[in-house]
Amino acid sequence: MAISMTGFGRGEYGEDNYYFTVDVRAVNHRYSDFSIRLPKTLLVLEDKVREYASSRVSRGKVDIFISYDSFGQEVDIKIDTNLAKSYIDCLNIMKKEFNIDDEINLSLLTKFSDIFKVEKIEKKEEDIWNILKVALENAFEALCKMKEREGERLTKDIRQKLDSIRNIINEIDEKSETLLDEYICKLRERIIELTQGITLDENRLMTEIAIIADKSSIDEEIVRLKSHIDEFEKTLCSKSAVGRKLDFIVQEMNREVNTIGAKAADIGIINNVVDMKTQIEKIREQIQNLE
Repeated sequence: MAISMTGFGRGEYGEDNYYFTVDVRAVNHRYSDFSIRLPKTLLVLEDKVREYASSRVSRGKVDIFISYDSFGQEVDIKIDTNLAKSYIDCLNIMKKEFNIDDEINLSLLTKFSDIFKVEKIEKKEEDIWNILKVALENAFEALCKMKEREGERLTKDIRQKLDSIRNIINEIDEKSETLLDEYICKLRERIIELTQGITLDENRLMTEIAIIADKSSIDEEIVRLKSHIDEFEKTLCSKSAVGRKLDFIVQEMNREVNTIGAKAADIGIINNVVDMKTQIEKIREQIQNLE
């Protein structure tokens, strides 16, 4: 099933002290184009985000917005034992020098705050990425589901238009079977009318008429047009990115229809050609939305 390029997805995930929110918005674009907005503290992860996005979207303009909340930091408290020993030695000297009876206890030592070294434990880049990646996966999963739903709707609409074109081709095919004989008869009558009084070689005349009539035949164009429609439907069922290939097939369909219109001398077929070109143009507009 073809996939639309348009969609939106949100993913959230939290672990430890981090909680990520990822919003992904995709719109039509001829190529793949990724715009990533990360907090400054996480810019180091931009390449990984881009690489992941590229693995999930092959075509379209994709905007990725990433935000996070941090609920406190883990800390590591260390004791400067050498400094603590120096404080104790100094206090003992003071006790002896000034004949102080007070005991040196833990409560007293904790008042010397420089004994304690408080360091924040920074989470490793890979650990942060593993948390962010889950939020990214959730966002792109939601995006892809929306794109699939939109693609299903577009596919249904395109198939209806293809059926309409196929019905018109069948009408033209039926008309062309009798039109060619009528064209040969009219052409022969016109030649005889214009060459009155001139002796004509009947065999040569019929040969030339047949050559001219063959150039006016639209049988090959009808066969190729039907083949293009079959290939279009087959491609439409593919799960891979099909937008560019479908665009090429539509160009070929349009080429065959233009040739039929140029060759046709019947007003009914000309009207059929106009109807087909209208449907093909509608299909061309729709496939601009497909990935």
